Amino acid sequence: MDLQSVQDLKGVLRSDFFHGYATAAAQVEGAWNKDGKGQSIWDTFAHTPGKVKDGSTADDAVRSYDLYKEDVALMKSYGVNAYRFSLSWSRIIPHGGCDDPVNEKGIEYYSNLVDELLRNGITPFVTLFHWDTPQALEDRYGGMLNQDKFVPDFVNYARVCFERLGDRVKHWITFNEPGVYTLAGYAAGVHAPGRSSFRDRNEGGDSSTEPFIVAHTELVAHGHVSRLYKQEFQPHQQGTIGITLHGNWSEPWDEANPLDQEAAERAREFEIAWFADPLYKTGDYPASMRAQLGDRLPKFTPEESKLVLGSSEFYGMNTYTSFFVKHKTTPADINDHKGNVEIHDSNKQGVPRGEESDTEWLRAAPWGFRKLLNWIWSRYQMPIYVTENGTTAKGETTATPGVLNDQFRIKFFEGYVGWALARAVKEDGVDIRSYFAWTFTDNWEWAAGYTDRFGCTFIDFDSPDKTRYPKQSAYYLDKLFKHLIKDS
Repeated sequence: MDLQSVQDLKGVLRSDFFHGYATAAAQVEGAWNKDGKGQSIWDTFAHTPGKVKDGSTADDAVRSYDLYKEDVALMKSYGVNAYRFSLSWSRIIPHGGCDDPVNEKGIEYYSNLVDELLRNGITPFVTLFHWDTPQALEDRYGGMLNQDKFVPDFVNYARVCFERLGDRVKHWITFNEPGVYTLAGYAAGVHAPGRSSFRDRNEGGDSSTEPFIVAHTELVAHGHVSRLYKQEFQPHQQGTIGITLHGNWSEPWDEANPLDQEAAERAREFEIAWFADPLYKTGDYPASMRAQLGDRLPKFTPEESKLVLGSSEFYGMNTYTSFFVKHKTTPADINDHKGNVEIHDSNKQGVPRGEESDTEWLRAAPWGFRKLLNWIWSRYQMPIYVTENGTTAKGETTATPGVLNDQFRIKFFEGYVGWALARAVKEDGVDIRSYFAWTFTDNWEWAAGYTDRFGCTFIDFDSPDKTRYPKQSAYYLDKLFKHLIKDS
């Protein structure tokens, strides 16, 4: 694990830089119906035949609900100083609603986890919503399609979390990747709740309108929860609150063609600025989106715009890869959500976007990560917390010495952290304050089931205790951050 390539970067990251791993409740906890937990839309989705690639469910996942103490000890051995995890809304309020009872066993689990982290010197970063809407709310009123009913329920849930955990949790994230939840769940229909215009895939839904309705609900709900926290809890709890957005870098297919340059910028706006402009820049959606979508894109009321703009105290950033983007000459399809562009794996010169992982869409492209960091910093001027970044690797099916010595992942981190992130700080002046690798252990990767292994810890899914096997990438990251972070 040679750090030769980063010798000149010793101490370039701030002394209070957070580094660790990110997870999501539905992907790691298991105990899907234990101790009073209610059903989520992902429980429903996973138990519907044909929805998950390998036919699996997250009923057990990796059993972090039962094994959290062992997991915290393992994380500590990896040298982390922070852990980003999500709360299961239906574990805390089984039916989700503001008039529904709180499940004390659920609160107890998260309270114990927070205490265990703090005892081990690990700072908790807590995400309120990582895609798992309580099924009861979906049944009652269609979940996020009904903003008027969803917002009070989400605000109540957040209040319970702030009241019960906020004395110890100082870093809050409202929504994880609202755009991915929206596009995969309501445009493509391949994630829960499984809605789209494609009747061969989904029984209901409208890909041309519902994603934009749901996205608007998420932004407004975030704004209300942020205002609640700042007014009622922040003065005495002294924490911070924000949101985490997804977004990959879009590069012009032909860098000399102004139309491709415009297409790449439009793709970035449709993917990232869709949420980030209302939050950090204008209080409204990008003009490029309004031009293509017209009245299918909701309009912010003056009150909503004021509520949302400035509501996130940092830029939470999840990113994985980069794509080449080419302009289209034909009119946009009514179900298009990308800005009417073509997406390519190679550019006009035949240069590929990056080395292949074990996941079709994900290729290692640190060059794009650095460009994206600069684009976000330039456009929004907000401190950036990298809240997810990582990769799968080919051939990781059994815990052999070769698999555990995961050189592909180590090379990925070397490029993304040791080159792109660290040099963006040192040479480009970007304000970056955290890096959370995705992910701590192999997990249940949504509709991909157990076929996508992102973990820096290999999991034997066939063993009763989901036996953990550390990979070398975990120790490499520890060594890398010890070098990059300034001594306090």
